[in-house]
Amino acid sequence: MASDKFVSQIADIETDFPQWYTDVVVKTKLVDYGPVKGTMVIRPYGYAIWENIQRELDARFKAFGVENAYFPLLIPMSFMTKEAEHVEGFAPEVAVVTHAGGEKLAEPLVVRPTSETIIGHMFGKWVESWRDLPLRQNQWCNVMRWEKTTRPFLRTSEFLWQEGHSVYASGEEAEQETLSMLRLYESFAEKTLCMPVLIGRKTEKEKFAGAVATYGMEAMMHDGKSLQAGTTHYMGQNFAKAFGVQFTDKDGTLKYGYTMSYGVSTRLIGAIIMTHGDQRGLVLPPPVAPIQAVIVPIAMKKEGVLEACFALGKTLEKAGVRVKVDDSDNSPGWKFNEWEMKGVPVRVELGPRDIEANKMLLFRRDTCAKEEADLGDAAAVKTLLASISSELYAKAKARMQSRIVAAKDLDELLGGVNAGNFVRAGWCGERGCEDKVKEFAQATARVLAEDNSEAFCVCCGKPAKHTVFFARAY
Repeated sequence: MASDKFVSQIADIETDFPQWYTDVVVKTKLVDYGPVKGTMVIRPYGYAIWENIQRELDARFKAFGVENAYFPLLIPMSFMTKEAEHVEGFAPEVAVVTHAGGEKLAEPLVVRPTSETIIGHMFGKWVESWRDLPLRQNQWCNVMRWEKTTRPFLRTSEFLWQEGHSVYASGEEAEQETLSMLRLYESFAEKTLCMPVLIGRKTEKEKFAGAVATYGMEAMMHDGKSLQAGTTHYMGQNFAKAFGVQFTDKDGTLKYGYTMSYGVSTRLIGAIIMTHGDQRGLVLPPPVAPIQAVIVPIAMKKEGVLEACFALGKTLEKAGVRVKVDDSDNSPGWKFNEWEMKGVPVRVELGPRDIEANKMLLFRRDTCAKEEADLGDAAAVKTLLASISSELYAKAKARMQSRIVAAKDLDELLGGVNAGNFVRAGWCGERGCEDKVKEFAQATARVLAEDNSEAFCVCCGKPAKHTVFFARAY
């Protein structure tokens, strides 16, 4: 177990959650601050989490029929102005290159905040016939959005993400993929990140600039705030018309395609931290943990101990477990504290007595419970990892369900979000009422509920057109 001295290195998770978060991401060496304001350096341990997220998601995309590509970082300013709503939405966040090679550029270049425009331009060149459709492509890249207030992983001026873009011959097909990708994200969040989410359509105010409809995936963090963990967008023909994405249909007529896009980012790492973390630091879901099991030798200098630890490591590695043997000169207690803070799902303790008894001691990070297993029993470790995954999800799910409350008026809504809840409430559909909720309670409409069980608007009392999940958000 971690010592009180170790725990005191991190701010209290209940009384100072923002500082707790900062302490965790820095002390576990996930990130460091870049020299340019608002940027972060993702260190190897943090980047390894992103690689695991990337690998898992990439396999799902490819199974769906999506191909990876790469598009330029620099986008002509004229591209950004072709879709009016899009340029207006991104204007405050855009970074612009005006000089290169010591000379002023003939046309300013935008450092991509997103790639709808450049991809729309290329799709306009590549799509000619109905036989070219559907066209589904994805890129893993960085983007830049000039943020005033930043926090590592959650909101930085530069971050990593994937953005998928597709063109279809019909709006129905494009809308269907928009919803299919939303469900793909939901499955990934729940099964891989062990993180329950709410999914649904965004309001007009909250939708992506230039989209016909945006759908979001919202996760509840430890403090009850919402984190938008992923979005999918149905674009209709907005970008197809702006960039000439046309095809000759089977009947010989020239038609515009229908497009959609979807994306998640390194913000997911922040979501993992704030969903599962505790006073000891990180608690990483086994599917994305860089190290799933760390072996700590006890009485390391005694004959045969290190050899047994490395032999066990090879056994676990062969069984598909990401494993590390900590053979550093630090004391076992220091190692316990270090790996607990880093959130490694399973710690294996192995010393002379264990070896003699042909046993190993397994410590699970999520509950800090210990159990004994036969030495070299890789199946026991894998079973424990699976149990940790399911119990992390169940714990987070129960917390979210217990913290969704209903409100009939603004005072109840304010009380709900002040207590760290998501609030279900009716909404008449008018922008003025949505704005008033934000002004009164500092809460925003996260997603629309599938049902419309609330009869009256929480703000004006008129009949409700939608039931909305309101929350304060990162």
